[in-house]
Amino acid sequence: MFGQWLLRHPTFLVLPALVVIVALLLSPSSPLARSLPGLNKIKNLSNSSKAPHPSPNANMPKAPVYFFSHGGPDVQYNTTHPVYPVLQAIGKEITQKVKPRAVVVFSAHWQAQPNEIHLNNDEDPGLIYDFHGFPAEFYKATFPSKGSPALASQILSLLSTAGIEAKGVKRGLDHGVFSGFNVAFSPEENPLNCPLVQVSLFNSEDPDAHYRLGRAVASLRDENIVIIGTGMTVHNLRDMRFTWGNPTPMPYSVSFDNALKEAVESAPETRQERMAAAARRPDARQAHPWMDHLIPLYVAAGAAGEDKGVQTWTMHEGSFAWAQYRFGQVPA
Repeated sequence: MFGQWLLRHPTFLVLPALVVIVALLLSPSSPLARSLPGLNKIKNLSNSSKAPHPSPNANMPKAPVYFFSHGGPDVQYNTTHPVYPVLQAIGKEITQKVKPRAVVVFSAHWQAQPNEIHLNNDEDPGLIYDFHGFPAEFYKATFPSKGSPALASQILSLLSTAGIEAKGVKRGLDHGVFSGFNVAFSPEENPLNCPLVQVSLFNSEDPDAHYRLGRAVASLRDENIVIIGTGMTVHNLRDMRFTWGNPTPMPYSVSFDNALKEAVESAPETRQERMAAAARRPDARQAHPWMDHLIPLYVAAGAAGEDKGVQTWTMHEGSFAWAQYRFGQVPA
């Protein structure tokens, strides 16, 4: 009976056979598939949209961590300042040697809550002109960037695992990011060309809390994600009235910047303690009446883990110091 039914319904046998034949012909090793490169492109595109985060490569070093002394909103316009070519060189080191998959930045100009971190999960963040009294063109600055909601979610998970309260918000990039980044990652000369996610600081001066914050996100480095803290190693706006037009450094600009260098460049196993001690020095409060510009360096040092830190450049100018730091190795 079944045989007679098959004779009346031959497609029952023909269709499965056709499916098998087509599958064989279009397999990657078949001559037909090799003659249709467009077909393979479609297949690869489909697979790439579902690709997981790249797994860490045992042969790939961790991405280095950086601290930028970023200066004020004028840094991107003051091309004759000595820091300008320094930031340019650091930016080229990152884009041309490290070639990061993404950048995560902690700026002095975003302090969320005393016990809660905020992070920007906006895919198209704008800019925040968080300064007053500057020339009109400063308020027309641009910096093209793309956020990454997926990376922001990953950071939230890391913070939660570390016991740190955090939430995602929509926010623009402040001048602690875009002013210095316009020099380091000039859209015309050295574009960043990877996602950028900004994470806040705590609204506190606790160096150890910020060191732990850096530790919480340190594993991002295994995925070739560069972590950058931006601030200043000495930042006293109050004393600018004594140094206006005179770059001669205040005594604390030299003494604190030098002491901070010794702490940051100490052995990683003692670095957290020595950096915390530096923040308690008598000249620390002169160097930082409020420590918002210093704290991002503690985040960077925490993210560095067992990697040593090195001061790559500094300058003492009035009531400021411009030290730049790198932790870890740069790919050859």
